[in-house]
Amino acid sequence: MSRVTRFGPSEGAGPAVHSAAMVDAVTPTPRLALEAERLRVNEQLTHLGHDGARDSFDENFADIGQVTAERGEVEALVGTLLDTLQDIERALTKLDAGEYGICEQCHQPIASARLEAMPTARLCISCASKKR
Repeated sequence: MSRVTRFGPSEGAGPAVHSAAMVDAVTPTPRLALEAERLRVNEQLTHLGHDGARDSFDENFADIGQVTAERGEVEALVGTLLDTLQDIERALTKLDAGEYGICEQCHQPIASARLEAMPTARLCISCASKKR
């Protein structure tokens, strides 16, 4: 039987007392993992120029077709990163509300191993596999 962990609003907010099943010191709390991922995604968006401060495409480049293709690739990547950022924000909101780790479809707890692998998971493995 898999162990399921529910995380409340104060998870990651300060020192916590754990039961006999101590959490591995190397494993970050869900809040820390989500905040680290949010920082990484925001850094990638800034690097890609999403903040609008710079445009790395040279309009005078001889092969305008290549510029257009590169711009399309960057815009697609930015879209994916923005979707990821939205998933992270949704997970943090659920964490604050005490609803993190609960499947949105069947309302059962999501296995902790799934949440470790995919901290923004909204569905348990069973419901996620049914959607495919």
